[in-house]
Amino acid sequence: MGGMSQIVKNAARLFAGFIMTFGIYIVCYGHLTPGGGFAGGVILAGGFVLLILACGRRDGSFGLDEASHLFEPVGALLFLLVACLGLGAALFFKNYAFSPGLQQGRSLLGGGTVLLSNLAIGLKVWMGIVAVFLGLAMFRRSGAEE
Repeated sequence: MGGMSQIVKNAARLFAGFIMTFGIYIVCYGHLTPGGGFAGGVILAGGFVLLILACGRRDGSFGLDEASHLFEPVGALLFLLVACLGLGAALFFKNYAFSPGLQQGRSLLGGGTVLLSNLAIGLKVWMGIVAVFLGLAMFRRSGAEE
């Protein structure tokens, strides 16, 4: 039953939804607006950190303890895959539309491989920061007792 009062938990759940929605927006539209994978990943991690601080580690982490150790390297491998496939196809980080009907810079899919790169980096940064926070949260009590 850890965590803070019910009011704080409910407010954190409400605000975390908005924070994570904004983080997804920043990741997806990083090729059109300021932001991208790193900034969006940090914002997404901030939403989860808010939930963990308010609700406690067991209720607020939503199983990200184990998932963060799996998905952080997956994000790095996806980024490497996008780069290698782009290099092999002579499309290395090209910023143009996937389809001839889409205008460059005017739609979500108009960023070419940059969108895929942002998604991969966003996943890696998000899971990495959550893993670091959860790792530091485990050792919170050991320093306080000394």
